[in-house]
Amino acid sequence: MENSAGITASLQGRYASALFELAREHDSVSAVEADLDQLSAALDATPDFADLIRNPLVSRDAAAKATDSVAGLLGLSPLTKQFLGVLAANGRLAKLPLIITAFGAIAAAARGEVTAQVTSAHPLTDTQLAQLSEKLKAREGKAVKIKASVDPEILGGLVVRIGSQQIDSSIRTRLNSLAQVMKG
Repeated sequence: MENSAGITASLQGRYASALFELAREHDSVSAVEADLDQLSAALDATPDFADLIRNPLVSRDAAAKATDSVAGLLGLSPLTKQFLGVLAANGRLAKLPLIITAFGAIAAAARGEVTAQVTSAHPLTDTQLAQLSEKLKAREGKAVKIKASVDPEILGGLVVRIGSQQIDSSIRTRLNSLAQVMKG
């Protein structure tokens, strides 16, 4: 499988690529991807866990024990637990969020799909997400996996990011544009 040079050239890309190849060999790409999604949610929900992986004062051994405990609590697969141990042993736990993102991109590319980061002012319904997915699929020519988030600051509309492309139809952006035009 050929990965994007931009992903695999980075440190996190090399770790993500290695994990992807191992997961593919063990026929567990979807299980590892689900594990990484759980880890990402745990990092977002638990500031102490996020601080732990970024703290350079925590020894590699202590970080390994802590991440092993978290992996046990989350019920992660043995491959993901081993991978976390390698990150801890190499002092690379701080790169975990970037590795998770890179792994998702590699796995999506292998499935022939793209991931769209969609930000809305209010949570989208399943019907709205399905309609948006179909429209993006027609536009991109590939299956589109949507990762939705909510940001009330955009006031309304959507901000869709696919790779380096961004479609910003938020009310906040429209108001800012109108303000710029009115200033002359």
